[in-house]
Amino acid sequence: MKDINSQSRWRLKLHEVIFEADTAAGKWFDVLLILAILMSVVLVMLDSVSTIKNSYGHILLAGEWFFTILFTIEYVLRLLSVGRPLAYATSFFGVVDLLAILPTYLSIIIPGAQYFLVIRILRVLRIFRIFKLVQYVGEARLLTQALRASRRKIIVFLFVVLTLVTIFGSLIYLIEDPKDGFTSIPKSIYWSIVTLTTVGYGDISPKTNLGQLLSALIMIVGYGFIAVPTGIITVELAQAFKRKISTQACPECSAEGHDLDAKCCKYCGSRL
Repeated sequence: MKDINSQSRWRLKLHEVIFEADTAAGKWFDVLLILAILMSVVLVMLDSVSTIKNSYGHILLAGEWFFTILFTIEYVLRLLSVGRPLAYATSFFGVVDLLAILPTYLSIIIPGAQYFLVIRILRVLRIFRIFKLVQYVGEARLLTQALRASRRKIIVFLFVVLTLVTIFGSLIYLIEDPKDGFTSIPKSIYWSIVTLTTVGYGDISPKTNLGQLLSALIMIVGYGFIAVPTGIITVELAQAFKRKISTQACPECSAEGHDLDAKCCKYCGSRL
């Protein structure tokens, strides 16, 4: 019984250091890990520059393996510190942590010149380490909450936009001549999306007066549509700032975003 209690205390202490930011140890852990993430991402970028790679390839390789082993140890400690390792491993940040270390190991298993392109893709996947920074920024958590709260409104908005670009694309297909680039309705829908978003590539443009009038209408509508998702997310973001949340993570499932006075996890019900 004593061993079980001591093991439980050890796991809670480890969880406090790795997942919490309220203690001095937790803050130092986060700071050092952020620095390691940034340095590893810089190495990935430098590795893509041929002149630097040719001159300092061995140093970059040693640095890559150093950070891979470091993040592997961190990943294992995270799994050990939670009561439900599978819940964390299948969570967003758990998958990101795995993607941060997996490509380096896979590049060993897949040797040979014929797999060179595959290895390059795996090495580029190391850039996922930058996503690990999100879990250390409180404002990013609030933004995530706001996006989740507004997802239904955004989906309805996108459906309206999709309907409009389909209608506009079909109209411009009937108005304009195929020799001017409007060879099909999908091609015309592409033009209406580019025009509605005010991007304006210029690869396809209407030549008739009626088509140009429709283009002007779409551009004006586009300016109004740009403000809609911004307003939706802004309202939800303001509500998220009003709802104060703690930095405490659940010791069982590692979920975050709990209220300051929460006693139990709202996802798995475990005591905080």
